[in-house]
Amino acid sequence: MDIIQFIVEPLQYAFMLKAVVVSIVVGAACALLSCFLILKGWSLLGDAISHAVLPGVVVAYIIGIPFSIGAFFFALLAVVMIGLIKTNTKIKEDAIMGIVFTTMFALGLILISKVTSTIDLTHVLFGELLGISDEAAIYTIGTLTLVAAIILIFRRSFLVFCFDVVHAQSVGMRVRYIHYAFLILLAITITGSLQTVGIILVIAMLITPGSTAFLITKRFPVMLQIAVVVSVFSSVTGSYASYYYDVSTGGAIVFLQGCIFLLVFGYQTILSKMKLKTKVQQMS
Repeated sequence: MDIIQFIVEPLQYAFMLKAVVVSIVVGAACALLSCFLILKGWSLLGDAISHAVLPGVVVAYIIGIPFSIGAFFFALLAVVMIGLIKTNTKIKEDAIMGIVFTTMFALGLILISKVTSTIDLTHVLFGELLGISDEAAIYTIGTLTLVAAIILIFRRSFLVFCFDVVHAQSVGMRVRYIHYAFLILLAITITGSLQTVGIILVIAMLITPGSTAFLITKRFPVMLQIAVVVSVFSSVTGSYASYYYDVSTGGAIVFLQGCIFLLVFGYQTILSKMKLKTKVQQMS
């Protein structure tokens, strides 16, 4: 099989073409957000929100509304709970996030145990990209394209907010509004990614691309570009891997992102040791 046939063959099927397009959009949106999360030190927040949406998915299923509505409501509920507890206690933010997301995730598991015969836990946790419906695909592409556009348009405001809140306040920026706008965008991204990579794997897509880019460069505009390239490449390659090797699409995407991170980390480590060795030789 030549390279052209290898690339074109899967795209002859509508479900595969849809999966590739959706995975690209999800990958790009998650990559953009991941850079800000890494800069702000909020990686655990993405973890907290993604786990907290599980009861929302189950409740939405029970009352017969779209999963995304229930998931988004519970994502916002988690954000509000974290904010309220942080404001009124001296407990550190990471501990509060851990308490909130584990409690809400446990609630989701309890609810799922009551409807075991009619809801697929694996689908909710790990996504089902190749089986995504046309309606869900349109919703995901539309919402996450809008999220990506908003992030790019207001990237400088988000950058100042994530880098130095005190400076942002001193120059007259409405930090509280920016704070909640960013959290809402994060919640929309997580709920929009549910049917592609699921609750568990979206965490990696919100952390790994930005972390990989941070290893390569400290210039934020370049960091955004590298993160998007890494994420989109992993999304497309993972989708093809799921077609040719019959493996989990979300799992393949996240596994490739992890492999790229480890390769970059290994290269940076070796390069640092070589530079140190050269410097020692020059000094001696």
